[in-house]
Amino acid sequence: MTFPVSGVETAVWVPPLVACVISFFTSMGGVSGAFLILPFQVSVLGFAGPAVTPTNLIFNVVGIPGGLYRFALEGRMAWPLALNIIVGTLPGVFIGAMVRIIYLPDPLDFKLFAGLVLLYIGARMLYQSFRGARPEDVAARTAEEKLRKSMTRGIEKDTASGNDPAIRTLSWSISRTEYEFYGERFSFNTTVLFLLSLVVGLVGGVYGIGGGAIIAPFLVAFFRLPVHTVAGAALMGTCVTSVFGVIFYVLVAPYYAPPGVAIAPDWLLGFLFGIGGIVGMYMGARAQKHIPGYVIRPLLGLLITGLALRYVGGYFV
Repeated sequence: MTFPVSGVETAVWVPPLVACVISFFTSMGGVSGAFLILPFQVSVLGFAGPAVTPTNLIFNVVGIPGGLYRFALEGRMAWPLALNIIVGTLPGVFIGAMVRIIYLPDPLDFKLFAGLVLLYIGARMLYQSFRGARPEDVAARTAEEKLRKSMTRGIEKDTASGNDPAIRTLSWSISRTEYEFYGERFSFNTTVLFLLSLVVGLVGGVYGIGGGAIIAPFLVAFFRLPVHTVAGAALMGTCVTSVFGVIFYVLVAPYYAPPGVAIAPDWLLGFLFGIGGIVGMYMGARAQKHIPGYVIRPLLGLLITGLALRYVGGYFV
């Protein structure tokens, strides 16, 4: 099949299959997998140019709801965490996109900086994963153990009635948010997370790095939040950000694009990737509760480290 917008020639089943496999594993850590699908489009399908970015965003918009539905269905969506990420990320994305269009048409040097930051986060996650348990990790490990035990009993919601969500918000204010996950309490500074999300949105707007690929590992590595409570919120932030990213590329970016440069997304190709993403992220969200955090964390660390090396290596090639 030939896709007229991008010029890609491939079997119609290839994009959904690739997206399904990638997103199945990445969604467990709160990452859609778009940062792996992007190089697949460029290197394997031969789809290069600015239009590949909004096509990737369409994958997020179509595919992520599959995982969100499953996380919400099982009560593993930390809504205050998700809303905080969205409120901070959205203005950052628009600011970053305008900065890139007006001031940084070729942000190669800054991609090196972003790659080094991601490399530090990924390395920190891998170090924490293999150094052994610390006192500050006890609550997360205890909650994850209770989650797995509840699965062996066929219980998906850890209450006597079976009606309450696994994640329960205890307090939510401008200074601190606290929630409970399987009897263990976790908290974070609301303002600090907002500012972090703003920076992540700015970086994402300038460099095209998915917000979830930064937010999710940061929440796990620095905020010490269980990955089982972070994944859904990070995917929610990525989905909402991607929606507005597509709107920006369709309605605003054409007025600033150089003459003759195509930036319109390949809707059909992005939709096919998204169909695979729906299935892969749904299955990943469903399987996540059966996978220990000590398995998901190094996997997420490896993915982030790989992304970082891609950006750093791209600077020198």
